[in-house]
Amino acid sequence: MKKSLKSWRYPSILLTSIGISSIGDWIYFIALNLIVLNLTESALAVSGLYIVRALSALFINFWSGSLIDRFNKKHLMILLNLCRSILIVALPSFSNLGWIYILVFIITATSSMYHPTSMTYITKLIPIEQRKRFNSLRSLLDSGAFLTGPAIAGFLFTLGTPNTAIYLNAIALFLSACITIKMPDVEGHEQLGFAHGKENATLYKIWLHDWKMVIHFSLKNAYVMAVYLLFSATIVIMTATDSLEAAFATQVLALSEGEYGVLVSIAGVGVLIGSLTNSAFVEKTSTAWLIGMGSIMTAFGYLLFTSSYTFFMAALGCFLLSFATAFANTGFYTFYQNNIPAESMGRIGSIYGFFEALFIIILTAVFGLTAEFISIRFVIVSASFVMVTVAIILFILTICPSKATLYQSTSPR
Repeated sequence: MKKSLKSWRYPSILLTSIGISSIGDWIYFIALNLIVLNLTESALAVSGLYIVRALSALFINFWSGSLIDRFNKKHLMILLNLCRSILIVALPSFSNLGWIYILVFIITATSSMYHPTSMTYITKLIPIEQRKRFNSLRSLLDSGAFLTGPAIAGFLFTLGTPNTAIYLNAIALFLSACITIKMPDVEGHEQLGFAHGKENATLYKIWLHDWKMVIHFSLKNAYVMAVYLLFSATIVIMTATDSLEAAFATQVLALSEGEYGVLVSIAGVGVLIGSLTNSAFVEKTSTAWLIGMGSIMTAFGYLLFTSSYTFFMAALGCFLLSFATAFANTGFYTFYQNNIPAESMGRIGSIYGFFEALFIIILTAVFGLTAEFISIRFVIVSASFVMVTVAIILFILTICPSKATLYQSTSPR
């Protein structure tokens, strides 16, 4: 028992850091929208934030993997959180929209670097036997942040201004950095940096070499990357569909703002219940089924929501898709950590993340234009059918008996 508890010491500290950071991110996200809206009184200016965030993710994912894989992950995580904290503290001092966009661009860039860095660190820190449990607990924390973050932000808004919430997020990120200082150095005596016997290599040559490495790995591990791409495709479609969610609920279903708020709350409850259920049964469910069935249930939830004509059906669809997301994410993260080499995870995750962000921008624009000229329901129902098709292919791929070893959650003997 003592040995079991001791083995969870550092994972528990890391989960605490992730939880604090996640809650802070939600507070920042809501407060930032209000700050820009209060400053400009323009919905278009708020939409500009989303464009800036997407462009920032594109810019950073194009090259950041080369840096992540060559630097100490623990130190980089601390540095990124401290940078985000300082930049966020400075944010309320600016009243010029252009400067706010520039700061948001840099803050989003550091956040985009933090995710693949933390994923690599988690993979190196957590033994393969504990990863599925760790990912289920992380999903539970994320769902808790999804519910508590906006609630805390709303409470802070009643006490003061959105700036108060912004400062709280900065404190949360600073605390997360301080907690990370107590974590072990997973690199050990590994040789890091850009040299590796290529002192005369230019950054361009290093970057080109890294892209070739990712292409070579993808071709050599076609099955692993097929699962990755199919799961990524569902995320792209979901994100693009979400951009029309509010318009569909209010304009097509004719829900009031209050009813739409209830719908969002039901989705939050679905995420929480799904995460709790996932945590309870994760050890008894194979990783393959978590990915496959989780993705299918999520896709059918979207189809139910987009095909609905009543509040009840829409609520049922929202609950189902939110409930299933925890299972799909836990399965995918575990599969990803078990089958992508930790020493190249930053480059693979960042480069594929670049294309994911690019397709999200393109598909969101296409969905928006098509909804304008045809209809919102046509767009989101069509997208949901495509998502269901992708999820079924993913499910068939994951339950393939010949690939069962790729989903094992035990160390090779």
